[in-house]
Formats: sequence, structure tokens, C-alpha cells
Amino acid sequence: MSSIVDYTDRTTCPIFGDAAAAVLVEPTTEDVGVIDTILQSDGVGRVHLHQKAGGSAKPPSHQTIDAREHYVYQEGQAVFKWAVSKMADVSVEMMDRHGITSDSLTWLVPHQANMRIIDATANRMGLRREQVMINIQRYGNTTSATLPLCLWEWEKQLRKGDNLILAAFGAGFTWGALYLKWAYDGDKV
Repeated sequence: MSSIVDYTDRTTCPIFGDAAAAVLVEPTTEDVGVIDTILQSDGVGRVHLHQKAGGSAKPPSHQTIDAREHYVYQEGQAVFKWAVSKMADVSVEMMDRHGITSDSLTWLVPHQANMRIIDATANRMGLRREQVMINIQRYGNTTSATLPLCLWEWEKQLRKGDNLILAAFGAGFTWGALYLKWAYDGDKV
């Protein structure tokens, strides 16, 4: 993210961190793995969280570079309002779809965008803080790396059969949740 963050924009630059992560998913005949997903989008958010130039709609030029349009642009208030609502909505919907209660959910793995968004999502789901993976204080918002980075950090605590809901929110606006039944004892790897 450091390559597309404007360090003169003090409302946005402190939020983001750099990281990369991946998760290996492989076939199994066991009752574990990805159980369900909910993916949503609404283009109304395109004006609130985006990069103004650099893509196919507005390719790089001297003009776009001089206008400083190759950085993340974010209107924090609008993004916060949507993220709080939508991340919680899809997470609760996932719980309802599968009869998951706050007691049967082992972990919420939330996008690490903002602590208030994480807390609001967990509260709507009826979760205790101990059920929520949080590392934003160490890495900031690493965008697409936030969820796998949490899984890596908590791997040793994860047990085969644990119920996890992963929830994220992003540009445009896009948001979603994934229900995952963990496949192995993390401390034995």
C-alpha cells in the first residue's frame, strides 16, 4: 500500500500497512474447509473509496501524475458507515444461514480496517473480544492481506472443526463473508 498512499494526506496515510499473505486451499472428503460465501457490491461507494487514476478508465499520464491521482482516495465517514453496517450484515446472515450461534462460532476473522468497525461487527454477532482475531495495532490495514495474516498469527490456536467467519469490506464498495470449518490442529503443523 505504501506505493499508492499519499503521505501528505494525514487522514489516510496512517491507516495502511504493507503485507502480503496467502492461504492454501486443497480438496478434501472431510466435512471441513470452505462451507459458504456471501459476496456483495454496490457501486455507490465508488466515489468514497477508490484510486482516481491509473486504471483502464483513466490511464496514467503526465496530467494524472501531476494531479496526484495515483493514490488511494477515501472519505472516511462514508466508508466507516457502510463498513460497519455491511460487514456485520453479511456476518450475521452467515450465522443465520448455518444455525451458528455466538457460542458455536470459534473465531471471527475480520478485515483489519478500523477497530470501531471490528468491534461493531463483533457486537452485532454477539461475540466476546476473545473470539475476534485482531492485529491492526501491529500492522495497520494491509488490505487484502489482513485475513490471511490473522490466520497465520492465530494458526497455533486453531483446532480441527473450529467454526470461523471471515468478513471483509473494500473499495467500490464491496463486502463479503466466508464460513470456514478449520481443517487441522494448528499447533501440530
